[in-house]
Amino acid sequence: MAKLARFDHIHIYVKDRKAAEVWYREVLGFNAVESLAFWAVGNGPLVVSHQDLHLALFESQADKRTTVAFGVDATNFFLWQQKLTEHRVSFTMSDHDITWSIYFCDPDGNPFEITSLDYDAISELAKNRTKS
Repeated sequence: MAKLARFDHIHIYVKDRKAAEVWYREVLGFNAVESLAFWAVGNGPLVVSHQDLHLALFESQADKRTTVAFGVDATNFFLWQQKLTEHRVSFTMSDHDITWSIYFCDPDGNPFEITSLDYDAISELAKNRTKS
């Protein structure tokens, strides 16, 4: 059986590639992949990366949406809440009984999720934070 090994990249549609590049760098820590910058002309993508994750930012005025979900551990789950708050990014949290998720959008309305399987650790930390 043929198997898939990993995500190569995800297409994200934005209204302004340059403005999106700044937001993705400052808020999520993605940087342009210089060796692929030549693609970012005309209808081509601006490829940005964060460690082994790659996004292809396509400029489009059409209303296209793809939800991208990133996985993290419990510690990083709370660090992402802090970072989103620092950048004034509105988000919601959801308790899915086996996972916790943070939902937010980029400035173009593309939906994102940061999710963690460390359910018990996050539940305990969240409970302790509300007591303080």
